[in-house]
Amino acid sequence: MNDTFSLARNTRGIAQHDAEPQIDIRRMRAWRLGRIQDQLRRLDLGGIILYDPVNIRYATGTSNMQVWFTHNPIRYCFVPPEGKAVLFDYEKSMHLYRHMETIGEIRPALGYIYMVASENIEARVKAWAQDIDSVMRAHGAGRRIAGDRLDFEGANALQEMGYEIASGTRVTERARVIKSDDEIEAMLVSISVCEAAMARMREELRAGISETALWSILHQVNIELGGEWIETRLLASGGRTNPWFREASSRVIRAGELVGLDTDLVGPFGYCADISRTWFCGPGRPTDEQRRLYSLAHEQVQFNIDILEPGMSFVEAAEKSWPVPEEFQARRYGIAAHGVGLVDEYPSISFADTPQRSSTGVIEPGMTLCVESYIGAEDGHEGVKLEEQVLVTDNGVQRLSTFPYEDALLA
Repeated sequence: MNDTFSLARNTRGIAQHDAEPQIDIRRMRAWRLGRIQDQLRRLDLGGIILYDPVNIRYATGTSNMQVWFTHNPIRYCFVPPEGKAVLFDYEKSMHLYRHMETIGEIRPALGYIYMVASENIEARVKAWAQDIDSVMRAHGAGRRIAGDRLDFEGANALQEMGYEIASGTRVTERARVIKSDDEIEAMLVSISVCEAAMARMREELRAGISETALWSILHQVNIELGGEWIETRLLASGGRTNPWFREASSRVIRAGELVGLDTDLVGPFGYCADISRTWFCGPGRPTDEQRRLYSLAHEQVQFNIDILEPGMSFVEAAEKSWPVPEEFQARRYGIAAHGVGLVDEYPSISFADTPQRSSTGVIEPGMTLCVESYIGAEDGHEGVKLEEQVLVTDNGVQRLSTFPYEDALLA
């Protein structure tokens, strides 16, 4: 992909310019690496070891078989407080990123998972720790280091060598929470891809189609338009919409039913489009109960978007949030809102009756949030899931997701 990407589309008021908005990929990578290093310096850390493929991508701009390395942690990187990162990549793919300006050195990864180490794990861990130690010494990084997802074997080996290990997620989540203009534009591309897929799904929704067949359209369009992967399979119909969190099945959708979905889509540039909608499957007209559930979910989302403003603490946002009626308390969504970037992330905002469960911190311009609702009663048949993706600006909140609501359900 070119280092500058032109957005040949309408950005829906997010970044209106006389010319087409540009995503400067190199500038975006520099911003993200700088955000990580700012946090390292703030916390007086000599560096961070990253194993989470999303964090590696954020810090370096490199992406290699992300889903596979999520459950086979043998690709990692070291980021110092100053300068370029050291990437430890799968030996047979070390050629992929020799050109990358964020990378100062590429070394073969020394994996010590049982798949590759078996009963030689102690020796492999020792070699791994010595390799990390050599990098730390080369960068004059001292003895305080962070790690995002270190296995206990690796952490123990470094501690035995005299290293103090700090939380890496404190570094990465605080870094990722504020987005640059380039990141916002990249996220808009992902949202556009996601909404194109949702539009095709809505067109194909009919009595007789299975949940999995409908869900497969989201994957197909995402891949077709340059997207990458999808984190969940959250699509349910009819009675399977209550309670929420059932994933797509072979069940055949029937006329007169509600169909809910949560996209959790990682699109172009690796950015997440996390949007939820509930649709009515025709022919016919929604029932009064279906309209009631939908209207309440819609009210919750709109209310909670409207209260958000920069300078408000996450606890205060929870305290001011829409009070969920007692009828729907037991099956309400887990949180009222959460952060979003490459994937779901910090912060988490709870509800009016449990504000203390919210993340610590303050809403700031440049944050991107997803505002959630699920409305379904314990003794009810169906439920409604809705969710919008928004950007916090100096003046308030701007919506990034634009997929239309169901007029028939709002009536």
